[in-house]
Amino acid sequence: MIPFVGEISALITAFLWSGTSIVFSYAAIRIGSMQLNINRLILATIFLFSTVMIFGLDYGLSSSQIMFLSISGIIGLVIGDSFLFQAYVHIGPRLGILLLSSSPALSAVLAYFFLGEGLNIIAVLGIIITMMGIGLVILQREEKPTSKYKISRMGIFYGFMGALGQAGGLIFAKFAFTEGPINGFVATFFRIFAATILMIPIGLAARKFTNPIKVYANEKKALLSTVIGTIIGPFLGITFSLIAIAHTKVGIASTLMSTMPIIMLPLVKVVYKEELSWQSIVGALIAVTGIALLFLRG
Repeated sequence: MIPFVGEISALITAFLWSGTSIVFSYAAIRIGSMQLNINRLILATIFLFSTVMIFGLDYGLSSSQIMFLSISGIIGLVIGDSFLFQAYVHIGPRLGILLLSSSPALSAVLAYFFLGEGLNIIAVLGIIITMMGIGLVILQREEKPTSKYKISRMGIFYGFMGALGQAGGLIFAKFAFTEGPINGFVATFFRIFAATILMIPIGLAARKFTNPIKVYANEKKALLSTVIGTIIGPFLGITFSLIAIAHTKVGIASTLMSTMPIIMLPLVKVVYKEELSWQSIVGALIAVTGIALLFLRG
């Protein structure tokens, strides 16, 4: 067993998701968030099924494990990610990811109500500090002129709903892992397959999903972004996040995965040439500090 495999997997997840937010932001603007969401789910299902078959991974799960993973996928990938993609369109990847970093704190609140896990004074303090850090960034009165995104109430709402969906999905995934060991790629396949089955008819009914071949015929760059984002996001990112949860404490894994705001700052400066205010940097640091306090409370 590789030392600190859970912690290393969590850090890898943070880097992968940070990169995913940038490439998916471009594709979402070009082809629409729902079209992108369904396209990447279909691609991820194909990639994961091929991986499971080629490497002969054990997919013999119990019916309850499959049920929990399916519910987890619907809450996290259908509901949560749909809101998150809308947040990317409205307020951009940096603020979208920063709002997503509140997911561990929301997970603690949900665990209190649905799993009976109590919150001590340190946990409450961690939640408050986390929200203060996020608020410091999203309540900036003016954006830098180099930023192509503007802060909006709807964008902030979408971001928090995305974080809530991620939190709910994590709790149901944990239910499946507590029953017995599951390969990360297998767990990710069941989550994404369930989400795909539900998203396709929803997209068709809403008339926001059309033949991907026709869509990408005139959007070659969006196709490249979708493929890259799918590989580093649903395929590798989600898998590494589940591996992290399986091999280390959920609190430690969640804290390390929540370093995305810190990783995003240099990324957006390089990719978008965006000038970052000290308020953004301090706010991100405070948010992650609060999350660390929340989950490293012992």
